[in-house]
Amino acid sequence: MSRTTSRVEAGFDVPLGAHWDGSGTNFALFSAHAEKVELCLFDARGRREIERIELPEFTHEVWHGYLPGVRPGQLYGYRVHGPYAPEEGHRFNPNKLLLDPYALALRGNLRWHDAVFGYKIGHKREDLSFDRRDSAFVMPKCVVVDPAHTWGEDIRPDIPWSRSIIYEAHVKGMTARHPDVEEVHRGTFEGLADERVIDHLVKLGVTSIELLPVQAYFDDRHLIERGLSNYWGYNTLGFFAPAPHFLTPDGSINEFKLMVRRLHEAGIEVIMDVVYNHTAEGNHMGPTLSFRGIDNASYYTLGDDPRYYFDTTGCGNSLNLRNSRVLQMVMDSLRYWVEDCHVDGFRFDLATTLGRDREDYSSHAVFLEAVRQDPVLSRVKLIAEPWDTGPDGYQVGNFPPGWAEWNDQYRDTLRAFWKGDQGTGRELAGGLLGSAHLFGQKGRRPWSSINFATAHDGFTLMDLVTYNDKHNEENGEDNRDGHSHNLSWNCGEEGETDDPEIIALRDRQRRNIIATLLLSQGTPMLLMGDERGRSQGGNNNSYCQDNEMNWLGWQTDARDAEFESFVRGVIDVRRTRELLQASSFLHADPDPLTGRHVAWLNPEGRPMEAEDWEDPGRLIFGLSLCESGTELLILMNAGHEPGDFALPPAGEEGWRKLIDTDAGFANARSRRTERRREITLAPRSLLLLEWREAQ
Repeated sequence: MSRTTSRVEAGFDVPLGAHWDGSGTNFALFSAHAEKVELCLFDARGRREIERIELPEFTHEVWHGYLPGVRPGQLYGYRVHGPYAPEEGHRFNPNKLLLDPYALALRGNLRWHDAVFGYKIGHKREDLSFDRRDSAFVMPKCVVVDPAHTWGEDIRPDIPWSRSIIYEAHVKGMTARHPDVEEVHRGTFEGLADERVIDHLVKLGVTSIELLPVQAYFDDRHLIERGLSNYWGYNTLGFFAPAPHFLTPDGSINEFKLMVRRLHEAGIEVIMDVVYNHTAEGNHMGPTLSFRGIDNASYYTLGDDPRYYFDTTGCGNSLNLRNSRVLQMVMDSLRYWVEDCHVDGFRFDLATTLGRDREDYSSHAVFLEAVRQDPVLSRVKLIAEPWDTGPDGYQVGNFPPGWAEWNDQYRDTLRAFWKGDQGTGRELAGGLLGSAHLFGQKGRRPWSSINFATAHDGFTLMDLVTYNDKHNEENGEDNRDGHSHNLSWNCGEEGETDDPEIIALRDRQRRNIIATLLLSQGTPMLLMGDERGRSQGGNNNSYCQDNEMNWLGWQTDARDAEFESFVRGVIDVRRTRELLQASSFLHADPDPLTGRHVAWLNPEGRPMEAEDWEDPGRLIFGLSLCESGTELLILMNAGHEPGDFALPPAGEEGWRKLIDTDAGFANARSRRTERRREITLAPRSLLLLEWREAQ
């Protein structure tokens, strides 16, 4: 290895990262407290450090230098010099090769070894000790990238929020078992770009695919040692680089861009699940991979004792978004994925942490204000997971206008109602109309509520009706991990069964939940595989299972095909009825612009009164959605006995039956009519009826 500065020029402090200009590359790295920064260049295989170059300039707390002749494909990393004083918040160790926070691509995998830690593992002084081993031999390397890409006539679908239906999926889980996708493409962006995979989404009728984390992350050491992996990927290490897991051998970001383009061609938006609340470096006993060794005191929020981290994520650290350079990195990253990679929105993991001024959450926090005024980011879909593990971390309904939020109150109420829990009818009623008690302020709209019954974290829909208890033994934590309050019901027998009555009840319960979800005002989100019957065997915390437990099975039996057909039918009903996708909250009084209004009905067909709502056993009621010349009537019976319901008058043609969960029927163009003045609702069933004025 040679050490030379003969060919390095001053370069520029902007932009940050490694930028090729056609003849050379400018390198710029922020570190306010470093004393020296060395750029390390590696051979094409990343195994041998061929040159170490001290960056010559320090401008505005940015170390920078320009190297003529350095071209795309060059592998590199940094060594940063400064004080190793954990008790003062500094953890510089130039023996550790560090990843560029702005790297656009990474090559190689992280191989867990004690050398990646800045201190000596097992030393009596723990992280106050100092490790002198070189970590380069086990570290991935950054890659200089030519970002040019031909997008052609790529057009963003730009789906209005009120018409959006989100499908939460995992890149590998979606394609790993697809028999028609080339084996080399299974589990990759290329696989998700396959027309047969996209065709499934189109036929289903969803408008947006929300991908679990695809930014660079690596498997945690404790999982590797147990023969597991970080399947979900909520442990980001590179905010600009795609996760190598999802690239083909020698693949690049262009594979991600191809996937986006093909989804756009099919009219489907791409939303990224992103993790800016913490990084993969963990707590004070974690490895030194990037930010910790570049400038620990700037990148992380430190505790009152700066040796330790102020952590509201449960993952060991929290990014310090009060630092303008760290905030800049996050904003630059988000704009990169929008402008260079054409994504249509983001779902922010543990978003409450992003809205904290250290301890207290504020809807006017620096990050939230920065996004609000940003001309690029303020125009894309923004979804918050509105909680974290810190004090007052639960902030559902408290994010600023322009944001949508995961509504776990809707999820829990939906589950409890169809399970038959008393006292849940009134709560579900609010959820059916977009949870105005949470979101009906500051001009926010019903779409602000992301309604879901299931998500990656928890039971699948099939497991929700198959298991009373979690079964996470395969995670290796003696079934202690995962939430125990699932509001699930196994319908009479734990786990799989051959009992036809139980199977029929489970299928009806799945139809009830899906139909309610898709008939509710707000933005519905489906979990990958719920449209068929994907099961995780009762595991409600499958974050570490990179296997068939999490992968979508594409071979379907008659039962799966029937349920998928029902889901498609309900989505089609929603898509073709404006009343089911209102862009403003519906109330009892007619809207002055649209004339739309609602009414809650008791089984006698009369408006619900206070005493009706106060009855904890009220598990049967109706919701009438009206506009000029049209009425939709949703009838729900979560009880275990049939119930009679008086129907409002509907003219000569009567009521058209669009959805019947007892019969397994869902058809947006149905001509089936009900001319009776009273109808009997089967136990645990939902009906959607429609009346239209004769033309």
